[in-house]
Amino acid sequence: MARIVVLGAGLAGLSTALLLARDRHEVTVVERDPAAPPPPTDTDTAWNDWQRRGVNQFRLPHFMLPRWWQQVHEQLPEVGDALRAAGARQVNLIGMLPVERRGPIRPGDERFDTVTARRPVLEAVLSAAAETAGVTIRRGVTVTGLTTGGRTRVPRVTGVLTVTGTAIAADLVVDCGGRRSASSAWLRAAGARAPVEERSESGFVYHCRHFRSVSGDSGTAEEPPALTNLLHHYDSLSAITLPGDNGTWSVVLATASRDKELRGLREPSRWHAAAARYPLLAGWTDGEPISGVDVMAGIEDRCRRLVADGDPVATGLVAVGDSWACTNPSVGRGASMAMIQAVLLRDLMRETDPADHDKFARRFDEASTRVVEPLYRATVWTDQHRLAEMAADAAGTTYQTGDPRWAMSKALFAAGLADPDLARGYASIAAFIATPDEVFGRPGVVDRVVALGMGAPRYPLPGPTRAELLAAL
Repeated sequence: MARIVVLGAGLAGLSTALLLARDRHEVTVVERDPAAPPPPTDTDTAWNDWQRRGVNQFRLPHFMLPRWWQQVHEQLPEVGDALRAAGARQVNLIGMLPVERRGPIRPGDERFDTVTARRPVLEAVLSAAAETAGVTIRRGVTVTGLTTGGRTRVPRVTGVLTVTGTAIAADLVVDCGGRRSASSAWLRAAGARAPVEERSESGFVYHCRHFRSVSGDSGTAEEPPALTNLLHHYDSLSAITLPGDNGTWSVVLATASRDKELRGLREPSRWHAAAARYPLLAGWTDGEPISGVDVMAGIEDRCRRLVADGDPVATGLVAVGDSWACTNPSVGRGASMAMIQAVLLRDLMRETDPADHDKFARRFDEASTRVVEPLYRATVWTDQHRLAEMAADAAGTTYQTGDPRWAMSKALFAAGLADPDLARGYASIAAFIATPDEVFGRPGVVDRVVALGMGAPRYPLPGPTRAELLAAL
């Protein structure tokens, strides 16, 4: 049994703490924000009153992908039960599609199942589950640095320092501090080399609004029908329609940060004027708004490794979730990547004693690089192409690229509008349960995609041109 300190009581931190506590480790979660969550079933208080100033996306839309749900269902079944009890929405990404697109439900379509809720509800449920499992959660504690076994080229982290000067000792510190993690600065202050870090501006701006069913009937309220996939692309803009818990849902209009002409979407009247031009958003903006137009911008794609030139920059410290790698949140992959990495850490703890400092640091880096980094890079690749496409839209030109994979990815979506098999192929990539290589490697897929999708319009879903969108604003 090891003493483990987890930094951050967000989705990554609580999930990691739960997995490790179930293996009988002594786990303490340290959280800067002071307010404790309400009971998991008090969802109105969680949404309206719970403040988490350390998480800038706390009240922004969330959707839990089937990949996340598979991990939770297998590894933390009590969390799934508690989410359902709190009114989380059970959905199937294929079952949500119009029947004329997907055909009849088939054996195997259960792989598209998931359970989703608003972020405050998710955290309240995970927090209660962690405390039931024996995790100690210390809220209102600000960490200011790391304690080490001495200022050496490769410091051994032995715990954390708090703002009061108190040290919390640990055999392993797990940084789940998210996008704003300060661990790089702490490591430099401890005499360590800087982690290997690459970053670039994600380049998207999210204009988000939450709604509730007008009937107000918790759990049984009629929610808007999904007329297409949850993320849908148009000229100059992407729309995201996300079911939530207890008869709530959210709609996001995502633009490029450099597209100044679309900044009027920050105003509710203009946001609604724009949304009304998209037929597939019908019904999604007809509920009772329970938020203004919340804007999220200044997002980075960033990957940080604690092994440089083959050697750890420090031992006794690992990073999980957004503190390790964070991407554009519109595809909803962050929570899934964090769960995958948390399971890797739990499994490594079963095989390798963290007291074997150097070996533990190297093996966790190797596992994260092998399993999680390809998921990060695939997401960044998609973002770069989509941003370039949106820039071309704003300039009135057509995006051209020498990468044939981008054309094939767009053709797969278009072909899936007419072919139920290809609709499932596209959905499996979006659900994070298959890679593009796996989908396109299936017999006959490439030929069908080329035949059905290569001649499709750039944006096959009904929506306004850029000129019509600007006129609506």
